[in-house]
Amino acid sequence: MKKYETGRENEMSTIKGIGTVLFALFLVGCSSDENYKLVQTTHTVESQKVANRSIEYRILPQDRLEVVLYKDPNQENMAASGELGQKMTSKGILVDTAGNVILPLIGKVHVAGLTQTQAADKITRMYKKYLNTPSVYVEVLNKRILVLGEVNKPGVVPLDKEKMTLFEAIAHAGDLTDDAVRNHIVILSNTSHGMQMRTINLTRFDTMNYANLMLRPNDIVYVQPNDWKEFRVASKNFTSPFETITKIAAPFVTLKYLSD
Repeated sequence: MKKYETGRENEMSTIKGIGTVLFALFLVGCSSDENYKLVQTTHTVESQKVANRSIEYRILPQDRLEVVLYKDPNQENMAASGELGQKMTSKGILVDTAGNVILPLIGKVHVAGLTQTQAADKITRMYKKYLNTPSVYVEVLNKRILVLGEVNKPGVVPLDKEKMTLFEAIAHAGDLTDDAVRNHIVILSNTSHGMQMRTINLTRFDTMNYANLMLRPNDIVYVQPNDWKEFRVASKNFTSPFETITKIAAPFVTLKYLSD
């Protein structure tokens, strides 16, 4: 009878221990939001409409520009080389922190804040002082979008045009994972008014706006994990010390068992 009662007590102790661990895991899972999700805010994020004209990229300091100078084909040096346009450098020209570039013949040119077309027109006007009918082409070489979070291939998405849709960016990133929150995609944009955030619900067609799906160069797309993913990660972080202790103690327990 005593043996039965002792076994019963051990069983109850085991159940209580398991219950305590499960309750601790539940508490850890409930408190995991603050540490796991990125770009959280206590303010209400309103759905913002993006105007089509705001998509056009404006040059920033530290951008790298491709500048091609087209000169009069009747000039002797152009006729001899057979080239239509001349690139300033093969790797592009870096815009300095003051927003300037240094170009042959005309020197320093301030281009920060201009669109590619505006920069090309400004450089062309400056070259007209020295060349016959010059024409300049300007393109930003380092335009990109960052895609982070619950996608299969997070990272930098190169952008070879003025805009890209959110669906294109997700496709470049290998699609969403099964743990992705699809009704709350976060997009961060650096505008003239500072950093702005908007959210997109990809699960409801009737709430989508084509302009809002457009991404600018240097936008950041963050796909949040669902609550179950957070719980799994938090639980793993909680139980990993116990797993380590168990692995360390296992040989000693085995030796004790064999010695008995």
